Amino acid sequence: MAKVIAIAGSPSHPSRSYAVLEEAQRILLTQGIHLDILLVRDLPAEALLQAQFDHPAIAAATAQVVTADAVILSTPVYKAAYTGILKAFLDLLPQKALVGKPILPIATGGTLAHLLAIDYALNPVLGVLGATQILQGVYLVDTQFQRFEQGGIEFQDPELETRFHTALTEFAQTLTTKVPTPV
Repeated sequence: MAKVIAIAGSPSHPSRSYAVLEEAQRILLTQGIHLDILLVRDLPAEALLQAQFDHPAIAAATAQVVTADAVILSTPVYKAAYTGILKAFLDLLPQKALVGKPILPIATGGTLAHLLAIDYALNPVLGVLGATQILQGVYLVDTQFQRFEQGGIEFQDPELETRFHTALTEFAQTLTTKVPTPV
């Protein structure tokens, strides 16, 4: 079974971006794929900000990403970019941590104006970390779905629901058709 890690990049919990990861987890489970969720906000702030690579919690979190077969990232968009806490964590990953891994970026935001945050802010950093198989990201506007306090989401926009399910299906398919790792 493929080892899939989802990185939750929101500084708050619960959050809309985390609820979206829970929905992805539920959908992928129906396809026989187990998804572990890593909450970056639960990592020690001092260790993150001081780049303490050898801190046990940081080392364990980076090991989860390095040993994963595939990665999903979910982040809210603030000021036209992904969160600072997610950036702090990505900066601690080894240079080629994402080589050979399918990557699915997901972002949530308050307006369509930040739709390209995945393409222009997040994807370049993923590329620097060696990602060559970055799938088409999914951007969800807050008004397009409802997060329930007890967990789960409900889509208010059928087209978005279709895009989200399609992205997860394509992600799942990449796990069965592994692309060779470039040398």
